[in-house]
Amino acid sequence: MKLHEYQARRMLIESGIPAPPAEVVDTAEQAAEAYQRLVDGGAAFCVVKAQVHAGGRGKGGGVKLVRSADEARDAAQAIFSKPLVTHQTGPEGVPVRKLLVAAAIDIEREFYLGVTVDRGRGCPVLIASAEGGVEIEEVAKANPDAILRIPVHPLMGLEAYRAREAAFQLGLHGKQIGQAVRIMLALAALFTKADAALLEINPLALTPADDENPDGRLLAIDAKLSIDDNALFRQSKARDFFDPTEEDPAELKAHEHGLSYIKLDGNIGCLVNGAGLAMSTMDIIKLHGGEPANFLDVGGSASEEAVTEAFRIILSDANVQGVLVNIFGGIMQCDRIARAIIAAAEQVGFTVPLVVRLEGTNVEQARQIIDEAKQQIPVLQTANDLTDAAQKVCAAVA
Repeated sequence: MKLHEYQARRMLIESGIPAPPAEVVDTAEQAAEAYQRLVDGGAAFCVVKAQVHAGGRGKGGGVKLVRSADEARDAAQAIFSKPLVTHQTGPEGVPVRKLLVAAAIDIEREFYLGVTVDRGRGCPVLIASAEGGVEIEEVAKANPDAILRIPVHPLMGLEAYRAREAAFQLGLHGKQIGQAVRIMLALAALFTKADAALLEINPLALTPADDENPDGRLLAIDAKLSIDDNALFRQSKARDFFDPTEEDPAELKAHEHGLSYIKLDGNIGCLVNGAGLAMSTMDIIKLHGGEPANFLDVGGSASEEAVTEAFRIILSDANVQGVLVNIFGGIMQCDRIARAIIAAAEQVGFTVPLVVRLEGTNVEQARQIIDEAKQQIPVLQTANDLTDAAQKVCAAVA
């Protein structure tokens, strides 16, 4: 589950990681008011940032520097007025419903800090780079030596001496070292505490020296936090952060019925039981020249109602021009799928080609049900095996 920047930022601050003061707003007028409060509190100027689950907001026009309340109002109106398009949203963009108005700061240097799971090592790893403020993936491609990877011990957490070594390697000195160590330790601890899949500060900014901070200050300017969905049962606070407006409505509907659904860009809908079989089904569709429109795993014990809902979700996608049902019956009995197909035909209606391949438990009963339904569902075809099914559905949508 992804969190908005303002939510991740709040968790960083609660963990002792400093960040410039900021306010969350819902309207342009609130943005102007927030600007004035931040300036009255000591900020020289501010930045207005769109709060969406997508990177590249600055390049898409979702981050604007403002130097007056009127500018803050105008910037907020501009961001609210149209969907935000970035390289992660697709050409249709996403609507912006909230903004973060944050005190802007002078920046001397920018760093990247993040924690994620290194599956090769079997433990979390702290990733650090002196090239912050840009996409870390691009840094990894262009200059892999600029990235430090520090293992985080599964039981002891990030060890302080490793954090100090990393701080020195980033080119920090003086009191900057202690600040960096505290931030790294807090970041690694929060990653574990929050059951995170990814936690980033980008950039971690170093401010210029002043009388109060002769070595400058390290501040978290942007934050990203994704929490492992499998751990949400024990992350009650994170569950409160869930924003359904940022999710695909069909994926939300599927989740309500215990279905695993991910929308893709193709035109062949897939209804399969088992994640591995679903992946294989998409692969063989591609092999025969088709494009899958979704990943949909009904699981091993879905009810007839859930399977009917799965058909409803697939057919709600306007891009779907054909549907392939591929069931290998184990716990999921083939006759249940067959009855669900009949129910879906009655409740939803099939207007696109439907190819069905069934094998496994109760397959003979299922085939009899399907054969008897062919007159009722004229778009229905049966297949002998998966290759036959893929060829038929690809031909049907060609």
